[in-house]
Amino acid sequence: MTNVSQNAIACMLMRGGTSKGTYYLDSDLPSDPAAREEALLRIMGSPDSRQIDGVGGAHPLTSKVAIIKKSEREGIDVDYLFVQVVVDEARTTTAQNCGNILAGVGPFAIEKGLVQTQDGETVVTVFMENTDSVARQRIQTPGGQVQYDGDARIDGVPGTHAPIMIEFVGVAGSSCGALFPTGNVVDVVDGITVTMVDNGMPVVMMAAESLGLKGNEEIEMLENNQALKDRVEAIRLKVGPMMNLGDVSDKTVPKMTIVSAPLNGGLINTRSFIPHRVHEAVGVLAAASVAVAATTTGAVGHDMANIPGGDRKLCYVEHPTGALAVEVEKSEDPDELEPKSVAIMRTARKLFDGRAFYIPEA
Repeated sequence: MTNVSQNAIACMLMRGGTSKGTYYLDSDLPSDPAAREEALLRIMGSPDSRQIDGVGGAHPLTSKVAIIKKSEREGIDVDYLFVQVVVDEARTTTAQNCGNILAGVGPFAIEKGLVQTQDGETVVTVFMENTDSVARQRIQTPGGQVQYDGDARIDGVPGTHAPIMIEFVGVAGSSCGALFPTGNVVDVVDGITVTMVDNGMPVVMMAAESLGLKGNEEIEMLENNQALKDRVEAIRLKVGPMMNLGDVSDKTVPKMTIVSAPLNGGLINTRSFIPHRVHEAVGVLAAASVAVAATTTGAVGHDMANIPGGDRKLCYVEHPTGALAVEVEKSEDPDELEPKSVAIMRTARKLFDGRAFYIPEA
């Protein structure tokens, strides 16, 4: 009888925005890529639809990983690599970023001593390795300690917490090479007019009515509509190469987003496939892409969008469980489509700090 001992890795479990995941110092994980993937899969409990033998929450939104290290890049505090751990497959992917999990990166970096804090507020500059882009986070740190409690509320998360303001710097085209990767604001794919956009997350926007929908359908109804899911996936596979993403059959991007007129006074209403399940809210960077596109003349959704006035437009991207606020500052030059800045308010909370255990492959 073989006695197999468990391995232990220092780990912090955090809620970041409307997602939840495990956060690690890069130096605490195996350096070999295959060994690292094995460790993350086993810690999360994949592949298993319930992730019963791990700490994952049996959903893509709760099966996420952040790997963080002190940065050697000039002007950058920490480097952040996002890993999506697939729930029911023995597979991880780094093909996308995650703005929700990003919300916990600054607090984690401060907790682990990677960033020198200020009394009151600490700015953490993060290099996002997945997309070679930068985000600046403003973390409340009274007395030099991360404050998690506060009055900020975000839809999809119960209660209130301390706000974390995240400004995305130069994320346009970070995955696809351009804000509108085909060079067009709209294209037609399989008879459906779409807008392909990448403002930190590759997104394909489709009008609900073009798919025979109202746009306010419940998640369960969309999940159970196999014909719709097949059609959306067929479009996704075709636009992958068009967006410079190549064959996306095994990738979690682009995100397919159905848009319709706002229901509650926001910018626009969304239903997002991520990509094979329907998001209970909307991803942070996906919302940033949607907001920039919907405020662009000619893009899918622009004609139905409720666009705020002013130079800095506070846009509420509606989703099944509420809305996500995106502040968009557009260029004064009407021919310049890339935004000057995009910022989002999130919250995060430390849930557990300790060691995660797993049994290595024999």
